[in-house]
Amino acid sequence: MFTRAGGHAYRGENLDPLPAADRPYSEEGDNRNEIRDFLAGRRAKITPQQAGLAPGVRRRVPGLRREEVAVLAGVSTDWYTRLEKGHISGVSEDVLNAVARALQLDDAERAHLFDLARAASARPRPRRQAAKVRPGLQRMLDAMTDAPALIRNGRMDLLGVNRLGRAMYWPVYQQRRPGMGGPANIARFQFLAPAGRAFYPNWELAADTTVALLRTEAGRDPFNADLTQLIGELSTRSDDFRARWARHDVRLHHAGSKTFHHPTVGDLTLDYESMDLHADPGLNLTVYTAAPDTAAHDALRLLASWAATLDAAGDADTASSRLP
Repeated sequence: MFTRAGGHAYRGENLDPLPAADRPYSEEGDNRNEIRDFLAGRRAKITPQQAGLAPGVRRRVPGLRREEVAVLAGVSTDWYTRLEKGHISGVSEDVLNAVARALQLDDAERAHLFDLARAASARPRPRRQAAKVRPGLQRMLDAMTDAPALIRNGRMDLLGVNRLGRAMYWPVYQQRRPGMGGPANIARFQFLAPAGRAFYPNWELAADTTVALLRTEAGRDPFNADLTQLIGELSTRSDDFRARWARHDVRLHHAGSKTFHHPTVGDLTLDYESMDLHADPGLNLTVYTAAPDTAAHDALRLLASWAATLDAAGDADTASSRLP
């Protein structure tokens, strides 16, 4: 269980205090620790040579020193030190861009820095997110008969799937906690369910991606209570999650390939396209495909044949109960 009492976060049934550095967010919504850890972590990853600086001698810190980042960003050392300590409220876009260039942030990291700055400037309200997909979106999913498709939110809840998507993610639905309401959750399955490692042949990479997506969402929507609860649960129950969460890695997730090991059809290496649904803030559509005349395409056809035996109009629990 994840419990908060007296302003503290606790780990496990023994209610041992969870160290402040491991907490998903400050109790008061103060994100200075988040800013500090993110900037310090990015600074530690850049060598002087990568930044075009002389390596020097007797370096006591990995990566760049604060004063070196300040020089590269064109600001004073005192100013950058204050920024890295989390005092980012009111900083201009030009300065943030200069810091992003100095730290060689990629697109996802730069966007995350701006999200952190917005959250520090004024406590925002949690983003309004749909608890389920609209009927029109579900019809769109159901019209995709040859490709697994799903709609999820930022905390990796499966809110809508088509027939092939339900069949492909059957292990996730099967591992939904008994007696617990709410949708199936990819992150919870991946880190807490025994079947999670078998479903992802390259589990380490898949786990890195999931945590980076959750960290990205946390920057965009830092006061989402449901997201905070999930991160707290995973932090207290999974050392693998905790270690990854501490890295402050973020990423954008638009296109690529993934490999799954389905218990019925075997390995599936599929291409995916992922896009945010701007008419439904917080929701994301992902569609998986396979090139013709490939093993993955044959596996998808087998999956479709198997999925055709299910009642597509039933809910996920009813459908999954019919699966072998």
